[in-house]
Amino acid sequence: MNDDKNKSMAPSGEAVPKAVVSRLSLYLRELQRLIRDGQETTSSSQLGQMLGFSDAQVRKDLAYFGHFGHPGIGYRCDELVQAVRRILGTDRDWPVAIVGTGNLGTALLGYKGFGHQGFRIVAAFDVDAGKVGGSIVGVPIYDIERLPEVVDQQRIKLGIIAVPGPAAQGVADKLVAAGVEGIVNFAPVTLVLPTSVSQIGVDLAIELEQLSFAVVSRGESG
Repeated sequence: MNDDKNKSMAPSGEAVPKAVVSRLSLYLRELQRLIRDGQETTSSSQLGQMLGFSDAQVRKDLAYFGHFGHPGIGYRCDELVQAVRRILGTDRDWPVAIVGTGNLGTALLGYKGFGHQGFRIVAAFDVDAGKVGGSIVGVPIYDIERLPEVVDQQRIKLGIIAVPGPAAQGVADKLVAAGVEGIVNFAPVTLVLPTSVSQIGVDLAIELEQLSFAVVSRGESG
């Protein structure tokens, strides 16, 4: 992944490190959990402790985007949730397209967590004529050749690639040509995309490799 093309900017015009954006998502999850538990306020110390960060790190991350705390109170959970959702762009509805309805694509279509965070998979695409015209959990499956038409009709800006590696680049090219501006790629390949298109690669094997390295390293150091 090219970090330059995925770099975010703070309101001040300062570049925001990718790690900060990742931590914002973690803060959001914890804040939403606190609200579900009936807690109205929190602090940088509490947020940091729950996630394994220092309170200084939490304050520094949030400071990229403004001032959110209240003297003597800390952070109001509902206010901070609204602010973080606005920063992440999830304070609006995002229609999403997914290409590939095999085992992984079907599992992603059934994942309810997307909807809780403002993402709606509204269309699925496949090359298998036996699947086209059907649906999965209510999401219609279209022939891949209808991608430009459906993306335009549904105003889709985000796409998910869940196809085998050899087909991923061709699918990405079709998504870009149709007007999709952000792609999550589950295929184990690196995509070549225009700088105007953001991409995130999710390779589960790499994540497991990182995890096994951490376990082995801890064992050796012990």
